Amino acid sequence: MKILPYQPDQSNLAYSVGMTLDRFIKFKQQDFPFASGELSQLLRDIALAAKIVNRETNRAGLANIGGAFGQTNVQGEEQQKLDVIANIRFMRALSKGGEVCAIVSEEEDSVIDLQNSSGKYVVAIDPLDGSSNIDVNISIGTIFSIYRRKTPVGSPIQEIDIMQPGNQQVAAGYVLYGSSTMLVYTTGCGVNGFTYENSLGEFFLSHPEMKAPKDGMIYSINEGLQLEWEPEIFSYIQSCKERKLQSRYIGSLVADFHRNLLKGGVYLYPSTLKNPSGKLRLLYEANALAMIIEQAGGKATDGNQRILDIQPHSLHQRTPLIIGSEKMVNEVISMKTNSSLTSKAFNH
Repeated sequence: MKILPYQPDQSNLAYSVGMTLDRFIKFKQQDFPFASGELSQLLRDIALAAKIVNRETNRAGLANIGGAFGQTNVQGEEQQKLDVIANIRFMRALSKGGEVCAIVSEEEDSVIDLQNSSGKYVVAIDPLDGSSNIDVNISIGTIFSIYRRKTPVGSPIQEIDIMQPGNQQVAAGYVLYGSSTMLVYTTGCGVNGFTYENSLGEFFLSHPEMKAPKDGMIYSINEGLQLEWEPEIFSYIQSCKERKLQSRYIGSLVADFHRNLLKGGVYLYPSTLKNPSGKLRLLYEANALAMIIEQAGGKATDGNQRILDIQPHSLHQRTPLIIGSEKMVNEVISMKTNSSLTSKAFNH
């Protein structure tokens, strides 16, 4: 019997569909010898929940699951029906996966202790960012952070397991539900993006080794709040207009961030008179995106310090956020620094 080696099909009859997320995770598992497969499984659990939320989002109009749920979350924000559905889906996936001991969610008042003392990871998640845009068919997303617990496996979770700065993240990512659904994540070894193929039910690698342009032509900020900005932010936005940069603001954090990551730009949600500590949440919004942008060559700050170095002191702590292309973020920092130095000199 003659045995021939496998020859890949060279015809045009069957094109390559690329590498699946599952295969990519297995391929990269060697980067994390300490994880013994648990982190890989956790990423798969998140991907599974994202597929389900993608399905629910796509049929929201038909299934009457758009609109308000009739309750408010801990942030005082009106919950949408899909907020609740997404929260349930991710909670189930993470609890049944067996790798997580605790979850911090935007939709929950306190830490969810899964009573899984063998779980090695803590997940902080915004299950559905920008959900108020669902009814008008604008892109929304999921944001997640993954931390290794600090206390020994087998013991009850403690505050030190939860209140970790962003520089302790072992992985972070987001899912964008838009014209196509994408999952973008990093484990500290670069950033990779995967696009969901509905007919096959798989995420395929579509954006390998993503890099943020060092500079850009886009600035993203809610200009309706300009009367509440600090003078330095107002001056920076004026300089953007003078240079004829493009104003692009969707109002969904994931969508705005994703565009600027690909095309180059800066996203700003600064402190305001109404929200002097900022509005975005540190643990499950800012930290995740900060890790991603730094791995892609960009930068993230609250205007005074690196986002990833902020020590959290409360579960739903808020922070100002300036994030995006390195040169543009540095321009904002420089403007704030120079303003501070001028103010100190004047006072003396």
